[in-house]
Amino acid sequence: MSRLLYENSVSYQGYLIIPFVFGKADNYEIYSYKLLSEIGRKSTFHKAENPAEIYGSSIDNIVDIAKEHIDQHSDFVSHGDSFRSRYLYGNNLIIIYQEGGKYFYDHYPPELLNNIAAPKLFNSEYECLSWIKQGLNGQYMRQRAI
Repeated sequence: MSRLLYENSVSYQGYLIIPFVFGKADNYEIYSYKLLSEIGRKSTFHKAENPAEIYGSSIDNIVDIAKEHIDQHSDFVSHGDSFRSRYLYGNNLIIIYQEGGKYFYDHYPPELLNNIAAPKLFNSEYECLSWIKQGLNGQYMRQRAI
């Protein structure tokens, strides 16, 4: 599996659709997708890989396939967009959340849909992003020094 194409992710009906290149056939890329759910593990599709079991010929095609599957099989109704504050930094996906005047985040690396965020609260979205960026820059510098 190639890295997750977070830059092409689409928020839809309480899910984040994240495409990736599944493979190649005759020099054509075949696309698949993974899902995140705003209700987390309470959804059967949280962190699911291609629950529609249909592959696409382009990013737009696979996103449409995922949307159709969500429309037909979603196990909850969303009342907002939990994924509107999402950012990319070094191919990492950062999703910022606000609750009770405090900010926290989820952090997903480029190849895995595993949240590696530290359990930390912040007073602003800017403070949260700055802390994450500093941590990722420090990690990058440590990796280059090895």
